[in-house]
Amino acid sequence: MNVETLSIPDVKLLTPARFADARGFFAETWSERRYAALGIPGPFVQDNHALSIQAGTLRGLHMQIAPSVQGKLVHCVRGAIWDVAVDVRPGSPTYGRHAASELSAATGAQLWIPGGFLHGYVTLEPGTEVIYKVTADYDRAAERGVIWNDPDLALPWPVTADRAVLSEKDLLLPRLRDFAP
Repeated sequence: MNVETLSIPDVKLLTPARFADARGFFAETWSERRYAALGIPGPFVQDNHALSIQAGTLRGLHMQIAPSVQGKLVHCVRGAIWDVAVDVRPGSPTYGRHAASELSAATGAQLWIPGGFLHGYVTLEPGTEVIYKVTADYDRAAERGVIWNDPDLALPWPVTADRAVLSEKDLLLPRLRDFAP
C-alpha cells in the first residue's frame, strides 16, 4: 500500500497494491486492521455507489454535521474523477483550504476524507462509477453543503461552469461565508 499525505495532512491518498496476472488483478481495498494502522478509523457503516453518465458531472460540495459526521473512503471503479476535500473544521489551521487528487479505475487510488470536511468530485470521463464507504449513516437533517464554484474557495476544478452538470440541489448551495455548520 502506498500512502501519500496531501496538502492537508489528515487527507490521505491511498493506493492499494495490485497483484496482476493474465486474468487481471486483485487488490485489497479495505482491511480494518491495516487501514487503522494508517490512521483510517472505522467503523464504516454504509457503502455508496454512484454512476455519472456524462463527463463533467459534478457532485458536491457535501458533508454531514454532528451527530452524523461522516468520514469517507472514496474509490473510483470505472472512469476517473477529480476529488476534493475542503477543511471546514472550526478552529482548524487549514480551515477553508483544500486537498485534491485524481482518482481513477486505472490506478485504484482511494482518498480518505475525515469528518469535518466538505467533499465533492467531478467526473473526467463518461460512464464513471464511484464507490465510497462512510463512517455514519445518511442523515438528511445533518446534511450541509457549499456551492462548488465559491470564489472565496477558488477551487481549481477541471471543468468550466458552462460544462458542469449539477443537480438542482447542488446549484442552490450557499457560499462558505454563509455556511452554518
